[in-house]
Amino acid sequence: MSCCTPEGSCSTGTATATGSAAGVTTVYDVAGMTCGHCRATLTTEIGAVDGVLGVEVDLEAGQVAVTTSGAPDDALLARVVDDAGYQLTGRAA
Repeated sequence: MSCCTPEGSCSTGTATATGSAAGVTTVYDVAGMTCGHCRATLTTEIGAVDGVLGVEVDLEAGQVAVTTSGAPDDALLARVVDDAGYQLTGRAA
């Protein structure tokens, strides 16, 4: 379920993606992202997970790059994304 209406309208919230040159970056495919509010929500929710150093959301590609201080916990990240109303479908190829 997306935060947007079928017409594409949404909250006007904005987010600044965070990133870090250090750490392990893993790219995930995420379904349901369509707008800036989606980006803001995922940046905030994933960014709050212990060990996450940065989050980059690419709406066009339907992907989220997560930089962590160690090996990422895919199951935990999937729960966080799902709880936010989106679907983490796996690691990007």
